[in-house]
Amino acid sequence: MLALIQGEFAKLRSTRLWLWLLLATMSLTALFASLNIAFNDDPDTLAPPLATAAGQRLLFGTSAGGAQTLVAILAAIGITAEYRHRTATTTFLATPHRGRVVAAKLVSYGMVGAGYAVLCIAVVTAIAWPWLKARGIEPTLTGNGIPATFAGVVVAVTLFALLGVGLGALLRDQVATVVGLLVYLFVAEPIVTRIPALQDWSIFLPGPSASALSQITLTDQDFLEPWQGGVLLAVYALLAEVAGLWRTTRLDVT
Repeated sequence: MLALIQGEFAKLRSTRLWLWLLLATMSLTALFASLNIAFNDDPDTLAPPLATAAGQRLLFGTSAGGAQTLVAILAAIGITAEYRHRTATTTFLATPHRGRVVAAKLVSYGMVGAGYAVLCIAVVTAIAWPWLKARGIEPTLTGNGIPATFAGVVVAVTLFALLGVGLGALLRDQVATVVGLLVYLFVAEPIVTRIPALQDWSIFLPGPSASALSQITLTDQDFLEPWQGGVLLAVYALLAEVAGLWRTTRLDVT
């Protein structure tokens, strides 16, 4: 199993996609953090004041949580590339137990997701700390529930990586998987969650579940309890993994 995981990291390093997506993720994190701080005083903002615990949790949670989508895409590409470039047959001949191959990808990209999350936390901290102090706000990394928010971000991004692997294994088609993730996470879900009439059930979607896990608070939207969001997001990832594993082990590779 260790050799398979090492092989997955070798495949990942063989291209620069992981680096470009990491740079994009860190850039988005910097942008989200900057916009949150710059416009927090706007009377129309949906964010709590940055001087409050809820405002600081939102700042760290949403900014670092921007890694979710791109990590899911990276993970999906990691498995769909096997089918797109027709290396799946060779991979499964070398390791006939296909479940181990999928498990190795889950472990590898889960670790990558956690790494992305930690780096994004570092970026938002580097931006927020001096900026808040310049505004006369004393930020903290050990109080106001911030440690729990950091942990929630790491877990959420890791689960999105697992979700990406599962969806990639299930759909196999790289373009369909990537476009589907982008459209759903960047377009469909944000629209649905902003419709008041649908908020009773939209809180159970993956994005709001991740927000709940990160202890995010918005003035116009309710979320589940953190543990509920974590369990629900884990269920989504598990369902995708089970479905992807079933298709990988039961159906023909070609």
